[in-house]
Amino acid sequence: MYLLSMFDPQFSISSNILTYISRIESAKALIDHAALVPSWEAKFRDDAFTRTVHYGTKIEGNDLTQEQAQQVVRLEDYVDSEDVAKRTGMLARERDIQEVINYRNVIDWIDKQRSPKYNELITEKTLKTLHRLTVFKLIEEGYTGRFRDKQVVVRSAASSGVIFRPPVAVEIPYLMNDFFAWVHLPAAQAVHPLLRAAITHYQLVYIHPFIEGNGRTARAFASLMLYTLQYDFKRFFSLEQYFDSNVDAYYQALLSVQQNPGQDLTYWLEYFCYGVAIELEKIREQVQ
Repeated sequence: MYLLSMFDPQFSISSNILTYISRIESAKALIDHAALVPSWEAKFRDDAFTRTVHYGTKIEGNDLTQEQAQQVVRLEDYVDSEDVAKRTGMLARERDIQEVINYRNVIDWIDKQRSPKYNELITEKTLKTLHRLTVFKLIEEGYTGRFRDKQVVVRSAASSGVIFRPPVAVEIPYLMNDFFAWVHLPAAQAVHPLLRAAITHYQLVYIHPFIEGNGRTARAFASLMLYTLQYDFKRFFSLEQYFDSNVDAYYQALLSVQQNPGQDLTYWLEYFCYGVAIELEKIREQVQ
């Protein structure tokens, strides 16, 4: 049970957003009704799974190639970087291997939620479960699946300068309560699923509730939200690949919210919806 929400995201339904959502709905209809043989459906899903794991960690600075990530994905019974390195002969940092193992397990956990229900899965408990899987063996056990109790900063990969300072730790329980109260409000549930997922993605990155692994956890949770709202697109697509195609644009779109009067989300929502449209139109061309 969440208390009354004070979270009230500000945005406008711009002509760009309407255009992108129209393109998405058109592609979605074709993908959802595409008559594909099971082997092709499995191929599309496996490819999207690997791309999501690879690009979802690459955007955070992981150095494994897509081929190496695919090797890790296939070794689904292995959860330790040292074991995977021995099994594959992979020459890479143990941390990079472990990050990919973990994100594979995150996406696998999401994929196993068959007919996922919004009210049952879009919860703080689920968010913490995804975080535990994301940072397994990467941070101290006491910080996995737990909100942070210290200040963190977001630094530029290029300059190492501080580009964002998230809210102080003492505010996190209140901000998270507000967020989860909002996602279950009738007013929020009237928001288009794509916009709701984009707002969720942004707000979790903004709050930065965990000591580490916030970006991966936020992206995974937003994807899960789309799945619960029947926007899984047969699980054929990888939005992470779009984000990674221009990392600077991704972070600039996120940071734009704090720079806009009233923390307006419109530009971020346009960026997010454009990416979904681009990725789905690629899939549509492949399934036609």
